[in-house]
Amino acid sequence: MKNHWLLPEGIEEVLPPQAARLEDLCRRIIDLYKGWGYQLVMPPLIEFLESLLTGTGKDLDLNTFKLTDQLSGRLMGVRADTTPQVARIDAHNLKRDVPTRLCYLGTVLHTRPEYHGGSRSPLQVGAELYGHHGKESDAEILCLMLETLMIAGVTGVHVDLGHVGIYQGLVNQAGLSEEQEIELFNILQRKAGSELQELIKSWSLPKKTGDMFLYLINANGDASVFREAARYLAAASVKVKHCLKELQSVAEFVQKQLPEAPLYFDLAELRGYHYHTGIVFAAYVPGAGQGIAFGGRYDGIGHAFGRARPATGFSTDIKTLLALSSLPYTGQQGIFAPCKNDPALLKLINKLRRTGEIVISELPGQMGNAKEMGCDRKLVRKAGMWKVVKL
Repeated sequence: MKNHWLLPEGIEEVLPPQAARLEDLCRRIIDLYKGWGYQLVMPPLIEFLESLLTGTGKDLDLNTFKLTDQLSGRLMGVRADTTPQVARIDAHNLKRDVPTRLCYLGTVLHTRPEYHGGSRSPLQVGAELYGHHGKESDAEILCLMLETLMIAGVTGVHVDLGHVGIYQGLVNQAGLSEEQEIELFNILQRKAGSELQELIKSWSLPKKTGDMFLYLINANGDASVFREAARYLAAASVKVKHCLKELQSVAEFVQKQLPEAPLYFDLAELRGYHYHTGIVFAAYVPGAGQGIAFGGRYDGIGHAFGRARPATGFSTDIKTLLALSSLPYTGQQGIFAPCKNDPALLKLINKLRRTGEIVISELPGQMGNAKEMGCDRKLVRKAGMWKVVKL
């Protein structure tokens, strides 16, 4: 017999009481964003493919489920990331001139997991800030990501920061072709130092240029990286030096607001390189193996929607945060109501429910007592009145 109840690999459901914990965390995170002025948007789960794969979405092509719309005959996609949708909303629907803060929460679907054993249906939450380019907006988004991890009870976090402009500037300065850039990019992502040395030798790059790429692959650590970079990248272009200063300024601004912020730096951090345009960052915790939250600047994404605006944001998977959370959760216990057709009892049950209490009514002939039904109190009749008593 076929197991018709089995779910596809990487697709999971959330059952009680975990679902209640998840809903509680979602509520607290969205309330956090509301307090920072971020307005909630709810993009559709599915839309025309070209919209989903615009701007940041181009890197998502292989990760997007595709199907044909039976009404229009056009290709549609199930969102694999919400960021392109929110960018479309800002550029095409809202059309504001002032800085716009938007947040979102919803399931995304991936054709394949990001890592072995990972989920293909993350519950993605994130925040995006449009209409401002500067250290203040980059720092705000980074601080909000850290606040999100704190409110979720995730401990031991450290954040890696980088700036894609550093790598872009060095590539332009070296005059590399598109093919060379791709090859170099892949080596830097693997941190393959010996391969990089061989590559630089085969390209016959000037020594100063080659040394800067070799430095880049190991340029990571605390704020002392900036002192080292000033020495090892002394021959770099004005653009590279500007990007270094920009990265340092954002980090200093964040640490003024969150002095204990666990910031580290990786000058070869190139996640999202094909759509990020400035600061990039990722949060990690010991033992997780993969990053748990990602973000950065992606100016100009709205251009494809008819209105380019500076943009910065981050996203994370709430189910991942819940799995890493150290916060205790007891859940709300209910009140067990006996199976009685008594108007006074029914009136009290309705009153209790309106005040936020959970009241579980006994069903005729049911199995299980009040405790087995998740209740720590029950309704009993005393002196002609119904009262709540502890079990």
